[in-house]
Amino acid sequence: MKPSVIQAALILSLLVSACSPPPDAPPAPRAVLVRTLGSAADAAQAQVYSGEVRARHESELSFRVGGKVLERKVDAGAQVQAGQLLARLDPQDARLSSSAAAAQVAAAEAEAGLARAEFKRSEALLQRNFISASALDLRRSALDAAEARLRQAQAQAAGTANQQSYTELLADSAGVITEVSVDAGQVVAAGQRVLRLARPGEREVLVHVPESRLAGLVVGAPATVRLWMAPERSLSGRVREVSPSADRATRTYAVRVAIADADDLPLGATATVALADGGPAQLALPLAAVTQREGKATVWLVDAQQKVVPQTVEIAALREDAAILKTALPAGSRVVVAGVHRLIEGESVRPLEAGSAPALDVRR
Repeated sequence: MKPSVIQAALILSLLVSACSPPPDAPPAPRAVLVRTLGSAADAAQAQVYSGEVRARHESELSFRVGGKVLERKVDAGAQVQAGQLLARLDPQDARLSSSAAAAQVAAAEAEAGLARAEFKRSEALLQRNFISASALDLRRSALDAAEARLRQAQAQAAGTANQQSYTELLADSAGVITEVSVDAGQVVAAGQRVLRLARPGEREVLVHVPESRLAGLVVGAPATVRLWMAPERSLSGRVREVSPSADRATRTYAVRVAIADADDLPLGATATVALADGGPAQLALPLAAVTQREGKATVWLVDAQQKVVPQTVEIAALREDAAILKTALPAGSRVVVAGVHRLIEGESVRPLEAGSAPALDVRR
């Protein structure tokens, strides 16, 4: 072959290689959201419950007599002062009863006055020997009975006067109305709840604990409270009261957790309470972190080489916000908490930390 032909072939091959596109760059590792599990020392070993912020002191206000509600002066959320009129019953029946009692007192006074005059006349007649001593004793007995009937009528009149005042429902202390149970025109019985009054001051959270978790709870046990409206705020509390009997409907026990220096908490706000109990510690992970692989519950861990590794786990319970694991995971493990259904074993990833807070460590 001639040299010129060889040179032309080399030049042509160089030109072709110069026009070829560069080889594809390797794909960037997939970014995954992970949560690093805290150690046993910094994890919160507690059982988490949802509850409601309540006032330390609450009063269920009701009328001491029955009747028809004539008017209601306040609504839910109203701030009231001690002695303020809250509601009123129709006073007509109470007025009639009071008038009848007053008439009975007048009749008893007239009878007592007559008996007193008869006794004085009998005393004078006895001194002149016009009547016997036994006749005077009869007059004395009649006087005593008349005076007793007068006292009885006066006591009944006083009670009836109180009944008339009971038609007005007054606030027994300052506070806020948290619940209204009746309205104008409704007929209520004596003692039936009309309003609920929350007094200012200390706040607490009311939660309901199942029977299986009750054994480890004692009055004075520490608790951690977080509000849904401000999850970054952590409050310290202590168990103030554990109900001695279960609720008939839910078969759970009411537990009240007092919160120190939290008088500004809004009543009715939802809060989570972490209560320590005596059961074995278990891990709570977001529901999105658990998937099914070959028919088994699996979580994905990121190893030191930034590769994902499947880990079979056993589920103890499912909550509305988390999966409770029986399987223990080592402290410091990085668990993928989103997009686990797209991962491939051994795949290189770029982990992104979901947050600095450790996963909740709850007790079963």
